[in-house]
Amino acid sequence: MYPLDIMSWLTEERLLLLLEQYRSLGPLPGILLSFMKSFVPPLPTIGIVGLNGAVYGLWLGFLYSWIGLVGGCLVTFLIIRKIASQRHLQKWARRPKVARSMKWVRQSGFSYVFLLSLFPVGPFVVINMAAGLAGMRLRSFLLAVCAGKAIMVFAVSYIGNDVERFIRRPAELIYVAVFIGVSLWCVKAIEARFARAAREREERLAPEGPLQGK
Repeated sequence: MYPLDIMSWLTEERLLLLLEQYRSLGPLPGILLSFMKSFVPPLPTIGIVGLNGAVYGLWLGFLYSWIGLVGGCLVTFLIIRKIASQRHLQKWARRPKVARSMKWVRQSGFSYVFLLSLFPVGPFVVINMAAGLAGMRLRSFLLAVCAGKAIMVFAVSYIGNDVERFIRRPAELIYVAVFIGVSLWCVKAIEARFARAAREREERLAPEGPLQGK
């Protein structure tokens, strides 16, 4: 129950207080909070990036969130690639969701990681670990994550930097809700597209059955 107690305690209000309290430490709190996202999946990406934008301003908030998120993804990727042969990890890799991700990474690694990095919601930890297990090239993974996260973080930071506007005009929160909803839909659509492409590729490569009539 202890991890659950911690997660219930980490509300956006408390995270904002923590960032304000330790702001004297410079960029470290904002970067570390973003970095933790790769190791504590329930932490809200939108909340963390938005809070950094509110506390540090648009550009610094964007930079600190981007550094933290990319750093967390990279460390996760490198750790998994290093211990990919471990028995327990191989057992985890056989789970359907992970196995599908690994398959898509092997077929379209850069595109898959880049496209899913564009959105603030999604199975990021699974993607990072699957890329490491699948043996994706470090340069390709880093380029895909850096580019995708930059676009996503800037969009969320822009919203977080002007929270007062949304307080004054609550109706504009509809745009945020639409942004999240569209992101979820896009993630599902991208995964469906890769699943369809994988099936078509398998059908093309499958050996033909015996010719009828012979």
